[in-house]
Amino acid sequence: MSDPSQEDVISLVNSLFEVNQFNKGTYALEFRINDLDFKSKFEDLARKLENMSYVCKLEQMDDGKYIIIQKFTPKKQKKWLNTSWTPRILFAIVITFVMIDGYYRTAGTNSIINIGDPLEMAGIYTLSLLGILGIHELGHIVAAKIHKLKTTWPFFIPGLPVIGIPTFGAFIQSRGLTINREILFDVAIAGPIAGLIIAIIVSMYGAYTAPILQEDVAQGLFADSRLMEWNQGEPLLMTASLALFGKGGPGHEVIMTPVLFAAWIGFLITFLNLLPAWQLDGGHMARTLLGAKRHRYA
Repeated sequence: MSDPSQEDVISLVNSLFEVNQFNKGTYALEFRINDLDFKSKFEDLARKLENMSYVCKLEQMDDGKYIIIQKFTPKKQKKWLNTSWTPRILFAIVITFVMIDGYYRTAGTNSIINIGDPLEMAGIYTLSLLGILGIHELGHIVAAKIHKLKTTWPFFIPGLPVIGIPTFGAFIQSRGLTINREILFDVAIAGPIAGLIIAIIVSMYGAYTAPILQEDVAQGLFADSRLMEWNQGEPLLMTASLALFGKGGPGHEVIMTPVLFAAWIGFLITFLNLLPAWQLDGGHMARTLLGAKRHRYA
């Protein structure tokens, strides 16, 4: 006698597709379908099967398209990922770290040239940096919502304030199955695009408000070790922002304010996220474009 749940699966597939062959194996149910417009139907099927603890895939074989369905046991997520307090606590820690970092960076800059109240500038710095990272994650969440994919709230990663960078970014986790490559690609690319737009805006604001020092003044500060050369690289978009306000090129030194530093972190994290590796956004995109096997060597 057949498992009732399998009968439900068979009935569901037959209600959505024109099935012209059915095979019942030991571990899987195979349906050969004759539908030309199967994309939206397959997505609907996958979502319904997920609620029944089944997973499906579509395969092209010599004699046609097959839907292969198997039973699966959802993985148990770690307890700290399931609690709603974890992302809130991490977010509060990161806000504190970024505020501390912004305060000390402003105080250090004010010893050379006054750029404003340290507490006020720390607030602007926090809004700028977390705005970039937050909108990045919001891009993922919105794209996931459009494709009806459940996700967690963002988990912000605390960094090393003052001596390094105050946060190492954030991540979200999927609470459901990614049905096809298009959905995976859309969700993966939405974050970097959204975050990059905000990083450009922050970079332009930072470039507009950044003070400049004449070369002779800067050289004197360099000699007294009160000013250090920025040797961490300058993103092209930041260079363009400075040039837009006439602050690029020789003859004067631009001060790396906390807001400009926030833009730099935003550009850095966006670049790293686009690398075609591991569980990064670029890794997900590479997987959709190259396939799982080629992605291993990307």
